[in-house]
Amino acid sequence: MTAPIILACRCRQVQMEVTGQPILSVACLCSDCQEASEVLGALPSAHPLVDDLGSTRFVMYRKDRVRCVTGQDQLREHRLTPASTSRRVVASCCNAPMFLELSGGHWLSLYGERWPDGTLPALQMRTMTRDAPDGVVLPDDVPNPKTHTLGFFARLFGAWVAMRFRAPRIDYVKGSIDV
Repeated sequence: MTAPIILACRCRQVQMEVTGQPILSVACLCSDCQEASEVLGALPSAHPLVDDLGSTRFVMYRKDRVRCVTGQDQLREHRLTPASTSRRVVASCCNAPMFLELSGGHWLSLYGERWPDGTLPALQMRTMTRDAPDGVVLPDDVPNPKTHTLGFFARLFGAWVAMRFRAPRIDYVKGSIDV
């Protein structure tokens, strides 16, 4: 088992601890992540969420291996639309995105920017490359499937089996971020 890693917002008021191995380390190019980057990137003191390829870096962890150590009162959600099944959770103290959660999901997609120097797990694949911005040429350093693959879903399912088909609730996020 690996040592716990503390992920923190930029001002360190919000700190989250992850333990064990991630499910998968990805860069997402979906249109929702690109839109969220524009919205959240426009917040005061915010940093860009997408890289030069238009991708957002995530490390996917089982919910039972993530806990908020400090700053729960600073966490706020943002949904792209009122009907969105996913929410992006931001530390309101410094407008740093912390994680993405899919309603009913058993995992969190933690923003790669939160990892301390030298601890971000190596990129394993890019996802949803069909939504890559026009003119972007993706390197062939990792798989670049157009949509989510069977292997992607197999990793998620394997994690769910290991969790005995539980999907813990993240109920400490209170309120929405003002965008």
